[in-house]
Formats: sequence, C-alpha cells, structure tokens
Amino acid sequence: MASTTYRQRWTLDDRAESVWHSLPVDIPPGCPGLLVSLTVPAVEGAVIDLGCEGAGGWRGWSGGARRTFAITPSAATPGYLAGELEEGTWFVVIGLHRVPVEGVELEVEAVTGPVSVIPGLDEYAALTAAVGVPARPPRRELPAGEGLRWVAGDFHAHSLHSDGSTPVANLAALAVSAGLDVMAITDHNTVAHQSELSEVGRQFGIGLIPGQEVTTDTGHANAFGGIGAIDFRRPASYWVSEVAGRGGLLSINHPLGGDCSWRYPLPEHPPLAEVWHSSWLDHTWGGPIAWWQAWGLGNTTPIGGSDFHNPSSLTLPGTPTTWLAIDAAAEGPDELVPAVLDALAAGRTAISAGYTGPVVLHNDNELVVIDAPNTLLLTPDGTRHPIRTAYEAIPALTTTGTALITHTNRFLSLTN
Repeated sequence: MASTTYRQRWTLDDRAESVWHSLPVDIPPGCPGLLVSLTVPAVEGAVIDLGCEGAGGWRGWSGGARRTFAITPSAATPGYLAGELEEGTWFVVIGLHRVPVEGVELEVEAVTGPVSVIPGLDEYAALTAAVGVPARPPRRELPAGEGLRWVAGDFHAHSLHSDGSTPVANLAALAVSAGLDVMAITDHNTVAHQSELSEVGRQFGIGLIPGQEVTTDTGHANAFGGIGAIDFRRPASYWVSEVAGRGGLLSINHPLGGDCSWRYPLPEHPPLAEVWHSSWLDHTWGGPIAWWQAWGLGNTTPIGGSDFHNPSSLTLPGTPTTWLAIDAAAEGPDELVPAVLDALAAGRTAISAGYTGPVVLHNDNELVVIDAPNTLLLTPDGTRHPIRTAYEAIPALTTTGTALITHTNRFLSLTN
C-alpha cells in the first residue's frame, strides 16, 4: 500500500484562480484499489466538493455529499465508476464551492492498495433491497396524433450516486406510484448511476432515461442519453457542442432557480429547457414563461422536472409531469427510452402541473384542452380562446409553438 497526503490552506485567491483543483496520485500497474478521504474542518462558510479523474477519463463525483470514496476493479462508492485502475497519473479533484474569507485548511489522503470496505456501498445495497414494486395508478389516456401515444415523465431526479437520499430503485418506485412511464436520473457530474438503469427499469416497468446534471455554481444543464461524462469544468458552449456531437440532448435547468439560475452566455442554444421546474410553485408568477419567450420559443422545446432529492424536496416525482408523444409501437422499458429521446428531439412535449392536472396537447392539426373548464387558451399567435368544458379542441395554426392554459393569470399547462 502507498499513501499520498496533501495538506493545504485554500483561500479566496485560490478560488478566484479556479473553482476546481486537481491533486495528482500515482497509480501503479495492477493497482487493486484507491481509497480517498477528505478532511474539512468545521468552519462556517466552507463547502468543498470531491471527485476523481482517472488516467483514462472521468471516474466520478460526489460534490459535497461525501468525504470519502473508493474505486476498485469490481466495485466503487456510489457516484464513482468501478473498473480497472489504469496505470498512470490520476487526480483527486476538489471543488472550492464556498471558501470563507479566512480560508480553509484541507487534508486529502489517497491510499492505493487493497480496499476492504467500499464506503457507502453496503448502505446503498441495503436500501435498494428494501424497495418493492408499487401499484401503478390508473393510466391517463390522452388523445394523440396518428401513430403516436402520450406517455408521462419527469426529467430531473437525483439518487445516492450524488446528493440524493435514495437509490435508483426507490426513484423508480416513486415514479411508478406517480403514474409515470419514464424518468430521467440526472445525478451531478457523474454517470455512475447509468449502469443500473436498464435492469431497474425492467424490474419496475418504467423507462429510466440516462442523464447527468452538468453542475457548476453559475448554471446547471441536464445531458440526456448514454453519451459518457460531460466535463463540467469546460465552458458551457462546449457542453452544447459536445452533447450534440455525441448524439445526446442538452437542457438548460431551472433557469430562474434562485442561486442555481442560469448565468452563462451561449452563442448557440441547446434544444431543450426546463421551463417548468418544481421551484415554480406560484403559478401566478409569469417569470418562467417570460424567460422562455426571451430565450426563444421557436427553437427551444420545454420540459419539466421535479428535481427530487429527498423527502424534504419541494415536490415529489411527477410534479410537474412532462408528456411526450412517442411512437405508439414502442412498448416496454427498453423501447421507451429511445422513443422518448426521439420525441424530445422532435419537440413533441407538453407539461402539466401533475399527472392528473389540466393539459393542452398538440393532436395532429388541433390543440386539445383537457380538464381545464373556465379557462383561456393562449395560442402562438397571441389569441385567447375561452375554454368552457372539460374537453375542447381548436384548430392549431402551426404544429409547433407555445400554447398556454391560463386562469386568472395562473399557468396550468403548456405545450410545444
């Protein structure tokens, strides 16, 4: 066994130079494991993140949720990728998310050699084993265009692979209980959770979409698709081009989400935006719609996300619910995932406050308004249409473009 230790006081000057700093660790041939521990003193205002970059690529991130992790050829701490430890220089990556004015003394110890206990792994396995497959509520049948059917989803959720409190299996169970057909698991700056998705999805009868939340202190974005890790340390313009180049889809997250609002300028906008985030609790506030209009309605497909982390989160999975018009022939979890990604790419989405909430849908050449009597439908040309009953349809001027259901300025649903 060999140990490498770093002790250093990190200051505001260090954070001004870069939020992220890499500490090298030599990995010898045939190394059986790496165990890393970070010691952070109890200093008010200090928030330090932790991650790992291998000689062959990114191996994981736990942000501020963990202080220790291990990687071996066969197992790893949740949030990190198990597999061969490539010979060469690895890096323990620390993020100076918050540094007090007096600085903070950190100690990082990296030990190479056999690892007897993988931190966090037994807890994760026990929590997973305790999850049963729940009953699904009655399915909501919505009218769809020729060859299509609507499925319900949530495009933002976190597990114990980052800063969530629950394993992937429990996210799947919560989603099924909410009536969802698909859910994207979007842990921060890691793809370690993605190896579980197909098996868990088949077990629970839900399509689990591979995602990752590319996370910095000036903006978050979800990258959808099994495209490998996206380097959050690179400029946001790189995220857009790299995700597209790998065949994935990028979404701007909670653009008006308080301290996590989007603040990056972009020469090219990604195809998706999380217009309806769980933080939009007061639907009389038109901020998200105003942002969407300013960002560009025509080129941005809206989606929604609960951003569920734990029982104290603002909402449960499925609040809001994103509806997707997918190929009607796609059945089963394995077929749902690519069908949903295709629907996102084509812009066939609608969002409601919840699974049973009022909803407006594009249905071929019609806009169909369901369960929203005594409201107004605002169509892309700016016209307001009175909706008097629980089911009404009006001709759609275009096959795309925003349409909103409003009631006394309360936004009930939107569609693209």
